[in-house]
Amino acid sequence: MRQEKLYYKMTHAKNKVDWCLKKAERELKEGRKHRGLVKSEPDIDEAKKHIKKAEHNLSAITYFDKGGFSDWSINASFYCIYHCFLAILSKYGYESQNQECTIALIKYLKEQKKIEIENIFIETLESEKEKIESRIIEEREFYTYGTTISVEDKEEIEKNTKLCKDCLDQTKRIIFS
Repeated sequence: MRQEKLYYKMTHAKNKVDWCLKKAERELKEGRKHRGLVKSEPDIDEAKKHIKKAEHNLSAITYFDKGGFSDWSINASFYCIYHCFLAILSKYGYESQNQECTIALIKYLKEQKKIEIENIFIETLESEKEKIESRIIEEREFYTYGTTISVEDKEEIEKNTKLCKDCLDQTKRIIFS
C-alpha cells in the first residue's frame, strides 16, 4: 500500500510539471506572458540572486515585526521559502511564473532524487495539505486578505524565522553542491 501511494505522488508531480510546461508553451505561442514553467539553461547566477532575495525576505520578517507590521512578517516568510524554491529551479534550468508549478517541480526533483529538501518546506507552501505544524500559505492568506494587522503569537514569527533559516541552509547546499 505504501509503495502504491508513493508511485501515485510521483505520477501526480510529473503530470503537473508536464501540464505546467505545456501551459507556458501554449501561452508563449499565443504571444502572452506565460503562467507556467519554461525549460531554460541552468543558471547559477540567477539562483544566487534568488538566494539573496530569500535572505532579504528573511531579514524583513524581523524588520516588519519590530516596526509594527508583523502581519507582513508572514508574507516575508512565505516569499523567503518561495525564492529558495526559485533558486533551485534556476540551478536546474527552469523558470516559473506559477506557485503551484514551482512546488510541483520541487516535488518532482525530490522524487527523482536530484535534490534533498525536507517535506516541511514544500508542505508549508501548499494549500491543499492536511494540517501540519507550519502552514505559512494559510497564514499569508489570513493576514493578506483579512483585516488583522498584528500577529499576536510572537512564537509564530519565531517558528517561521527558524523554518526560513533552515530552508535557506538546505537550498544553499543544493545550489552550491
